[in-house]
Amino acid sequence: MKGQTYVILAIIFIILIAVFAVTNVSSVEVNYFFWHTESPLILVILFSVLMGVLITAATGMLRMYRLQRKAKALEKENNVLRNTLEKNGLLEENYGKNEQ
Repeated sequence: MKGQTYVILAIIFIILIAVFAVTNVSSVEVNYFFWHTESPLILVILFSVLMGVLITAATGMLRMYRLQRKAKALEKENNVLRNTLEKNGLLEENYGKNEQ
């Protein structure tokens, strides 16, 4: 259900951006670092939204990658500690498992 909520909100956001962009079709002067040019405002809006999405996605992917690496390291450490406990006879057979 949570995933569906995100999809619905994303669709609503995309529709709002599209309506906003389509209603702003006049030409505007855009100043870049070393030059300036005129572009339709719709392109400026859509390009800005696209860049925002790409930057947000890249940041999210970097965070996910770091969390996955940390999870693997913690899992590896957990296995080492579990093996040490088993070797010393301190680990019960059903430790960490749901008993029925």
